[in-house]
Amino acid sequence: MKNCVKSLIFLSLTLLVATLVTTTVVQAAIEGGDAKSGKALANEKCKYCHVTGADGGTMTPLSKTQQQWERFYTKDQHNKKAPGTWDKIKTNELIDIMQFMYDHAADSPQPATCGQ
Repeated sequence: MKNCVKSLIFLSLTLLVATLVTTTVVQAAIEGGDAKSGKALANEKCKYCHVTGADGGTMTPLSKTQQQWERFYTKDQHNKKAPGTWDKIKTNELIDIMQFMYDHAADSPQPATCGQ
């Protein structure tokens, strides 16, 4: 019986720690950007290639879920599809754009477009 209780306590603590670590990693991946600046930057630097009929296809925050946006940026998917395009965007600007896309993704509490 004592071994069963110890196992349950260990399992509970393991799950708690895993949840805390996962939450911290996800939050760290999306914190630090300015979504308001990100919206302006997305309109200025991204919209040209990401409107209906453009080479990059339509792309707004609604194009992906929060998890998909996070994965898109952390795995550098844009550079794989359009190499060198982001070289013209400063790192802090890219973080702001990412924050806007994430904060207003399809599954976010405040979904939004870039005004397209």
